Amino acid sequence: MTKPGYAADQHPRILEGNDLKALAKYMKSDSCRNLGAGVSTSAGIPDFRSPGTACDLGLYANLARLNLPFPEAVFEIGFFKKNPIPFYTLAKELYPGRFRPTPTHSFITLLHSHSLLHTCFTQNIDTLERRAGVPAHKIIEAHGSFATQRCIDCKTPFDAEKIKKAVLSEEIEIPRCERRRCKGLVKPDIVFFGEGLPDQFHRSIRNLREADLLIVLGTSLTVHPFASLVDLVPNDCPRVLINLDEVGDFNKPDDVLFLGKCDDIVRELCKELEWEEELDAAWEKTKESLEAGEKEPELEPEPEESTEDEVEKITKNLEQGLKVSDEKDEKRPSSKSGQASDSVEPDSVEED
Repeated sequence: MTKPGYAADQHPRILEGNDLKALAKYMKSDSCRNLGAGVSTSAGIPDFRSPGTACDLGLYANLARLNLPFPEAVFEIGFFKKNPIPFYTLAKELYPGRFRPTPTHSFITLLHSHSLLHTCFTQNIDTLERRAGVPAHKIIEAHGSFATQRCIDCKTPFDAEKIKKAVLSEEIEIPRCERRRCKGLVKPDIVFFGEGLPDQFHRSIRNLREADLLIVLGTSLTVHPFASLVDLVPNDCPRVLINLDEVGDFNKPDDVLFLGKCDDIVRELCKELEWEEELDAAWEKTKESLEAGEKEPELEPEPEESTEDEVEKITKNLEQGLKVSDEKDEKRPSSKSGQASDSVEPDSVEED
């Protein structure tokens, strides 16, 4: 029997209402045991990875003024092979430990601790979900992350502390494979333009068919195939969008939209769930994820202003990195010498 107001071919509503109270009641019920969460929240880190989104007004727009063949080249594998300095200049600004997870990230951790979280899908490369305490086996990083790294030629893993030391050093150091016969460039396992998404991402998609609830937080839902995940849950699976803006196609009977700051809405939801103290405690622990000397961010920063400032800072540092790269180009020995600098892959050096 369908509920009044819905067509006969639609499933009856699972949620009792369109508010946080109804959502919390369902989350507490025995019917909700496999929860999928997608999170792409802001911790003061600009959204820069995906062209064609609002970030074109931010980092990519600023990169356009630099000496790059195109703004997205900093994440293009072909360009990286020729000149890795711009990427590693950017990586220094975004490296894990420089930014603190948000309360929204801590909310994902609570979903796990309450045995509700089946999988956390994320487009983020910053590892903030991990640093908030979400177990690695619960996270699908669709675009990879800084969590691991390897040689781009022989695929040999590279030591995490060594790449961290190279990235965070005052002078730009380009990490290379330690295998004597390789010496290829090393990069974090971030998916660059020109590379395929991780196999783990493709294998995990079938998990969505078992979802009892899908929560989508802080995303533009414009980057495919990730954006299509919201359509892969069962027809009777409630889908919840918590976001600043209305995005995607949420028009099913059990779709619920909560528009506003993710951290504010998540806190209100935790009140309904009686998790507010747990949320505060979980977020307090994330202070430990900051590296020594990093500035403690405000709990409720002004997102537009803080992001614009961060974009400008990153762009200026990239500009300096490119200047260093150009200086190395000028000092580079001629191709006849048979030597190449770190910014050129050995097999790309022209020989007579």
